[in-house]
Amino acid sequence: MTKRRSGKRFIVWAALSGVIGGAVFLATAELFALLFARAASPILAVGGFVIDIVPQPFKEFAIATFGEYDKIALLAGLALAVLIASAIAGIVQLVRPPLGVVALVVAGILSTAAILTRAGATPLAFLPPLLGTIVGSFLLALLSRRLQAWRASTALKRNLEDGAASDARTTDIEPAASETSPTRLDRRRFFMMAAIAGASAIVVGITARTVSMAAASVESIRSALKLPSPRTSVTVPAGADLNIPGLSSLFTPNEDFYRVDTALTVPTIDPESWRLVIDGMVDQRVELSFQDILDMGLDEYAITLTCVSNEVGGELAGNAMWLGVPLRDVLRKAGPTSGADMVLSRSVDGYTASTPLSALTDDGLDAILAVAMNGEPLPLEHGFPVRMVVPGLYGYVSATKWLTELTITTFADDEAYWTPRGYSAKAPIKFSSRVDTPKIGEAVSAGRIPIAGVAWAQTVGIERVEVSIDNGEWIPATLSTPINEDTWVQWLMEWDATPGSHYVAVRAVNKNGDLQIEERAPIAPNGSSGWQRSLVRVT
Repeated sequence: MTKRRSGKRFIVWAALSGVIGGAVFLATAELFALLFARAASPILAVGGFVIDIVPQPFKEFAIATFGEYDKIALLAGLALAVLIASAIAGIVQLVRPPLGVVALVVAGILSTAAILTRAGATPLAFLPPLLGTIVGSFLLALLSRRLQAWRASTALKRNLEDGAASDARTTDIEPAASETSPTRLDRRRFFMMAAIAGASAIVVGITARTVSMAAASVESIRSALKLPSPRTSVTVPAGADLNIPGLSSLFTPNEDFYRVDTALTVPTIDPESWRLVIDGMVDQRVELSFQDILDMGLDEYAITLTCVSNEVGGELAGNAMWLGVPLRDVLRKAGPTSGADMVLSRSVDGYTASTPLSALTDDGLDAILAVAMNGEPLPLEHGFPVRMVVPGLYGYVSATKWLTELTITTFADDEAYWTPRGYSAKAPIKFSSRVDTPKIGEAVSAGRIPIAGVAWAQTVGIERVEVSIDNGEWIPATLSTPINEDTWVQWLMEWDATPGSHYVAVRAVNKNGDLQIEERAPIAPNGSSGWQRSLVRVT
């Protein structure tokens, strides 16, 4: 029994050795990433690789389950996976050396591959994971040897004690309490090395990541940025906001605006060094600075954005006041040539979107390069310093954040990030309506209560919204005064609620006379559809 407990004890310490070796690997990589290539973080590179390869249904599940915290959930999952894998490597190294070190080296090779295949990888991007692998592997081997020495001296001590118990004449056994016994010395060396290495990994890793983020942070620059006043402003008409408790605000606050993207960490770009390249099928290649954009003159636009991942009744839609310049004016500088029909926009993190060229050059559509959102420079998580905003198209084909490149091309020759992952290359928004109050799952008191929500049909506009209670007749709701055809409208119906459970359904009709699609459709390949039907409990 004693031997079994002792064996389990060494397995635990072996697992700890693996965890420390893995932590040293990551900390060393973070340190050298700070020196040579700040984007060469193994955990972030692997996380980005996972985002790229995970099947589309799992992406939808992550967005539906974790919402804007899906990146945090992914990082937490990766951290747990690294912890478990490192512990296993430590155990394997103790019982089958050098297989644990081999496993760590393989992990280093895979992380290096993930880093080098990311968009924008620099020539020295291989150094952080390489050096991290070397240091982490060396330390794991050293800790394992210390542990093996401790285990061997413990076994020898136990054998001597067993012999002393059976032979009273044995007198040269080293006392167990001796501070200089081999067992105690080996154990002390192991714990001292493990403590120093573990503490160093924590300090170095956290410091390197913090310094990297602080050095790259442009929040202070953004906060101090003074944008010129717009040449034209949006007039918000009287009656545009119904001011109903529980109803979505007319303009979604920046901190509440949905965020769905592939960036594991928010890119930070200094507007002084930012450049937008326009190339491809053009008369001339154009490169614009942030100041060039500002010098074109800014205008104000009210536009509602919708994510293709928005379920029926979902909250992945938001309305904002944007400040920017028309994309048609920007593209005109390069001169798209005959035959081009698509603009492939690229983000600093490598993400791409395919937008019909006609949507960006149409004089009747307010497709813009936005630099401000709701009265302030774009928040970092919403694309600072420059992003695209295109009404009438789902964000995955139009709303590229952290924009760096516009390539004029064709749908036949190029495809964007989501196209090979099961989504349509072109994705006009399916107009929709939503119930905001009463909220699903919350009981309301009997009596006269408001049923209210929002509806949107970007570029066309909403003609009317209708509500049905318990599959009864469709009753027209009161609409707010629309700001324009690119923004959502609020709607309201007063209801004399009676006790019990009731079904509330809503549908919209756009200004072309089209009725909102009743049949349910999944998110892929081009957005969900269906009338929202909610169960309301009245007490």
